Amino acid sequence: MPVGLVLSIIAADRPGLVQILSEAVAAHGGNWIDSSMARLGGEFAGIVLVEVPEGSVAGLEAALAVLGERGISVTAKRSDGTVAPAGHAALLELTGGDHPGIVRDISAALARHGASIDELETHVFTGSMSGEALFQAKARILIPEKLSTDRLREDLEDIAQDVMVDIVLKDAD
Repeated sequence: MPVGLVLSIIAADRPGLVQILSEAVAAHGGNWIDSSMARLGGEFAGIVLVEVPEGSVAGLEAALAVLGERGISVTAKRSDGTVAPAGHAALLELTGGDHPGIVRDISAALARHGASIDELETHVFTGSMSGEALFQAKARILIPEKLSTDRLREDLEDIAQDVMVDIVLKDAD
């Protein structure tokens, strides 16, 4: 029975990092299942879910540890295979002037309501008209079955006024 391993990777960005990692996985009979990777601040960072035969886990972990000598930090954690909590998916989009605390305030509201962030992407960019730094976030969230999207939207809109951002929350199609 295959074992799920979640790998977190960070290294100075350069060509070939994904190839090096994927070769290590393949050399141990592993299968690349799911991943999310990006260049952030000159570093390459990612998370990957792989499946590996039970007898190959230790060998893959050893091979990943050796990558540290090449400047590639990889942490492996066994996936417990927990099923995602029940609920309905929604998409959250936020845009406004950049300042500290936006993610903290929005994520606190989501946590208060028991909503879970499945994916989060954020960016700071220069506004085309004003030239000021703008913050944008896009998230896919899971809202508990007992909570309506409208109720969560109301709470988020109250926070949006406080932190001066525009928020759109809609059910995912």
